[in-house]
Amino acid sequence: MEPKDYICVKCNEVSYEESKITTTGAGLSKFLNIQANKFIAISCTGCGYTELFKRKKSGAFENILDMFTN
Repeated sequence: MEPKDYICVKCNEVSYEESKITTTGAGLSKFLNIQANKFIAISCTGCGYTELFKRKKSGAFENILDMFTN
């Protein structure tokens, strides 16, 4: 994901940094530490305001691989 015309809603800055964040879900995925929830974080370089955008769900192979690499 790449915002083409990013403008911060807090300070009107136009530059940003992009990061990826993964988290566990609830129940079995939390117990097995499977990083099932994936987000992209867009952070304003001026004031630090950050918005999270959810990515699509992981496939079964990616979840199994994640379980063995954590």
